[in-house]
Amino acid sequence: MKIEKNTIVSLRYKLTDAQNNVIEEPDSPMVYLHGGYDGTFPKIESLLDGQDIGYEATIQLEPNEAFGEYDPELLKIEPRARFPEPLEVGMQFEGVPDADTSLDNEPDNPSASADDSDDEPLIYTVTDVADSQVVLDGNHPLAGMALRFWVQVKDVRAATEDEIENRHPEGGENFTFGMPNDDADDEEDFLEQALGLQGQAPRTLH
Repeated sequence: MKIEKNTIVSLRYKLTDAQNNVIEEPDSPMVYLHGGYDGTFPKIESLLDGQDIGYEATIQLEPNEAFGEYDPELLKIEPRARFPEPLEVGMQFEGVPDADTSLDNEPDNPSASADDSDDEPLIYTVTDVADSQVVLDGNHPLAGMALRFWVQVKDVRAATEDEIENRHPEGGENFTFGMPNDDADDEEDFLEQALGLQGQAPRTLH
């Protein structure tokens, strides 16, 4: 079966930088719904469209085709008192609190999505921690980088009606190369959204 719209694709991949330094090479394949559902980068989908099991290729994505250019305006300094303890470099949060945000924030704080034009909260990574301040970077860790992907198609099957309706494979996250699903409806409180240390790198395509 060939890859086309509304097929579920299992894909082995290796992600490197432009100098071929390995960034990610997972043991298990990525599984996504093909056909413009934001399951992976558009340039990757175009490469795979019409291909069959066993197809493999290497493709380079420029920053604007992958995680975007680095935006210095997404670097923020916030009072440490607004963050939970313990706080460490590498921890990640969804959104940044407004000036009137406190530890007792109500859920569904609109500021959680105010920074993202797609109405989804940005992932901010703690890059420095001082006695009274915290430095946050809202750029994806791979922003500004040209990336190379080696991909190999392991399996292709037709998607079910439920998978098409839900826009991702059944029983799996809707994520792409090393990155988690960001639900537009999931605008929970900023201070409750610690996503863990850098091993849990932000996994959204947006």
